[in-house]
Amino acid sequence: MKYSEIEVGQTAEVVHTLTAKDIYNFVELTGDDNRLHVDAEFAKNTSFKKQVAHGMLGASFISTVIGTKLPGDGALWYSQHLEFLLPVRIGDTITVIAEVIKKYDRDEIIELSTNIFNQNKQQVTKGVAKVKLVQHSQNAPAEIDEMTEKPQKVALILGASGGIGLETVHVLLKENWKVIAHYNSSSQDLLKLKKEASDNQLLLLKANLDQDDFGMVFSHFLERYELKIDALVNSLSAPIPIISVEKLEWTDFLNQLDINIKIPLAIIQNCLSKSLFNNNASIVMISSQIVEHPSNNWSHYITAKSALQGFVKSMALDLAVKKIRVNQVSPSLTPTNLVSEIPEKIKLLTAAKTPLKRLAAPNDIAQAIVFLADSSKSGFVTGETIRINGGQVMW
Repeated sequence: MKYSEIEVGQTAEVVHTLTAKDIYNFVELTGDDNRLHVDAEFAKNTSFKKQVAHGMLGASFISTVIGTKLPGDGALWYSQHLEFLLPVRIGDTITVIAEVIKKYDRDEIIELSTNIFNQNKQQVTKGVAKVKLVQHSQNAPAEIDEMTEKPQKVALILGASGGIGLETVHVLLKENWKVIAHYNSSSQDLLKLKKEASDNQLLLLKANLDQDDFGMVFSHFLERYELKIDALVNSLSAPIPIISVEKLEWTDFLNQLDINIKIPLAIIQNCLSKSLFNNNASIVMISSQIVEHPSNNWSHYITAKSALQGFVKSMALDLAVKKIRVNQVSPSLTPTNLVSEIPEKIKLLTAAKTPLKRLAAPNDIAQAIVFLADSSKSGFVTGETIRINGGQVMW
């Protein structure tokens, strides 16, 4: 049973009638030959009057429930509290009931109440167990049927009309992804790609992200086309004006924080609430080398991208239990419309200082994004930053 299949309130039980043979087998295994358990004459002269089965003999059937039914194969039973309330005797029929009372998502642990009743519906034992679900790796088949059609993966690209977003759409289409390309105003290049793509491989979605319901817009779009996404890429960008500290206003920070955190968070939350992420989905954010190599008068932008790093790491941790990976790429100066106002001299100097002697190209960034988006290639990568800077910053 998978952890995701287990629900609080779920129960399982086993029923067993205790025999004299059970007791003697238990004695042979454990060496506990206390005469109260094995000698009828001795027991007759005690307050119990009859032989009493070992308390742990009855409790051992808790292991049967956990190991074979709830959760079954792969269960690691590592904690148990027990109270023995009434004696169990030869001939008694016990019913052992385990019920899930709590789940610990981060470590995939379940907590169970473990209660034992006799044939008279009297509770003889009560307790609480904790069980860790151990993942089981199945060997891949020796041969893969090439004729088997694989389901087409779906990517949602926010800000798909920009330089990096557009190139990411282009690379995903070449790799046969179905792409939902979001844009706000500029759509000419996306329309050109749509004409070149196969039927319904590229879906265009126009949405104004200034509206309060922008998260719902995306989730409704996915529901309308009956799609679930395998990758969410935030390629949104906003103008980055150069502002001295004397002229900075709080709204300058908010504009950048909205693009980098508020908007993707709202979309992630809506997709989660409507179960619109496929298994092993990926979220990819775009950071900037400027976090590690700051420039003057860009405090609002640097602050937002620094916050994004914390957002990516915390989301990677929080969403890992849902099998969703979260990563980011951190490009250096890349010739797009976003940096079109940077003087050509600075671009040339940057390229000259780069060990690989050129600026990053949108395709360099897009290839890294697609790598992180594809769980078949980066399925064990989460909470990471891929730096794409030609060697300018190394860790």
